[in-house]
Amino acid sequence: MNNPARPVRPVVPGICSVTFRELDVPTVVGLTADAGLRAVEWGGDVHVPVGDLAAAGRARALCAEKGVDVASYGSYWRAGDVAGFAAVVRTAAELGAPGIRVWAGEKGSAESSPVERAAVAAALAGGADLAAEHGITVSLEFHRNTLTDTLASARALLDEAAALRPGAELPLCSYWQPDWWTAPTGIGPADAVAELAALGERLTTVHVFSWATDGARLPLAEREELWRAVFRALHAEGAHAGGAPADGAHAGGAARGHYALMEFVAGGDAEVFRKDAATLLGWLEESVNQA
Repeated sequence: MNNPARPVRPVVPGICSVTFRELDVPTVVGLTADAGLRAVEWGGDVHVPVGDLAAAGRARALCAEKGVDVASYGSYWRAGDVAGFAAVVRTAAELGAPGIRVWAGEKGSAESSPVERAAVAAALAGGADLAAEHGITVSLEFHRNTLTDTLASARALLDEAAALRPGAELPLCSYWQPDWWTAPTGIGPADAVAELAALGERLTTVHVFSWATDGARLPLAEREELWRAVFRALHAEGAHAGGAPADGAHAGGAARGHYALMEFVAGGDAEVFRKDAATLLGWLEESVNQA
């Protein structure tokens, strides 16, 4: 059981709004709150388009009304035009998002030249500078077909961007999600825990889902062994760090906790979502008790 003198940093359960692109913002907020989840990452593709400050303000107000955190702003910026990223930052600020999710370029690490890689690192450093002016963290989508398609490449890219700002604390971190596309079953529990440990305090968020290697969406419980190991690791890290999160902020690693955001459900079905949310909450409670 937990030691009351050493509180566990939270793993806050939530949802990515892309899970229900076809539903409006009030419905997404209502589903989230009713399922017992506590946060939403709003996507810039449908629900809160880049530059639509009115939509951002409405989403922020609806979340506050239901007691739901704005976890982050899921932009589709691919670390290119830094001037264009300014609109993303303004939208995230109006949304009240403490973090922005971005993509690390348009090519996988094996296909990118050193020049292309350097350009992505420079764009990320510039984008993080803009976000820092609003107290916002930028986090990389941990994803195939980008420069975060392997753990080694993701860590190196974070270092490369940070090296462009010597002596400064660059607010650039990373998400994590399971490698589902590697046959026969995707990443296993031991390797997943090792990746989380390697990202360390740069980790802000995990995208939570269960997919087959062909991309078919499965009930979350299908990857029970994987996710139980992930949440035990996150809570154990938080218990080791001790203390409390910083004022509800979305920030890196055990220093402040993490978000666990459900991303997509089988058939895009609300009832499946509710069952998966209950599964997620059960695992999180279990991992807290074991930390």
